[in-house]
Parts: sequence; structure tokens; C-alpha cells
Amino acid sequence: MAEAAQVELKESAREVEKSAGTLAHSTGQIKDSAERRTELAADRNVFAAERTYAAWVRTGLAALASGVGAKAAPKDVIPEYIVVAAGTVLALFSAFFFAGIWREFFSAGPPPPQPDIKVLPRLVLIGVNSFLILVALAAVFGIWFGRTGGR
Repeated sequence: MAEAAQVELKESAREVEKSAGTLAHSTGQIKDSAERRTELAADRNVFAAERTYAAWVRTGLAALASGVGAKAAPKDVIPEYIVVAAGTVLALFSAFFFAGIWREFFSAGPPPPQPDIKVLPRLVLIGVNSFLILVALAAVFGIWFGRTGGR
């Protein structure tokens, strides 16, 4: 009977060993899974920042187009000074959006985990936004001093 208890004890020890190995493997999988979720979250943050950037640019371009389009308003319906004022405000508003992108896109937050995807290069964004600001200021100049076609 003591021999049967020893065999049963050895078998129980093997089962505990096997269970411990499974638990160690499972813990490793959980750690890998958590790291992967963190990497995926970093990717989502990059995509969210790019969507925000696109929204700011879209709003700025819409304001710029509206400001330039205000110059085409019929003079017999709207006084010239209102057209110039509205166009100027809208064009300057667009410049504000193009400058505001830098603050939003490059704002320092907690250091994110390294994403799997490539992030837009800062120099490209700064170059594009600087150009858009110059276009907005040129539009203001055109609104103030430009002639309207057909008038």
C-alpha cells in the first residue's frame, strides 16, 4: 500500500510540474499579448494624430477658399469693405489653423511606445504648413489689393 501511495505521489508531482510549466507558458503569452496591445495602441495614436492633422488642414483650406471666394461677391449686393473684411478674416483664420497644426501635432505628451508604422516626418509637415501659411497671407494681400475678374 505504501508503494501505491508513492506512485500516486510521484504522479501527482508530475501533474503539478506539468501544470507549473503550462502556467509559466501562459504567463509568457499574456506578457507578449500585453506588449502587442501596447504596440497596436501606439499605431492607433499615430493614425489619430494624422486624422487630426488632416482635419485641421481641411478646415484651414475651407476657410482660405471661402476668404478668396468672398472677393467674388457682387459689389451691388455687398459693400466692398464688408467683402474685404470677411475675406481677410477668413484668410487669416486659415493661417491660424495652419499654424495651430504645429502645436497640436507636435505637442509633447507622455512618450508613446514605438509604433510599427512610419510617422510623418516633421520637416515635411513644417514645410507644407509654412507654405500654406504663405498662401493664406498671399490671399489676404490679393483680397486687399487684387482686382476681381470681370468688374
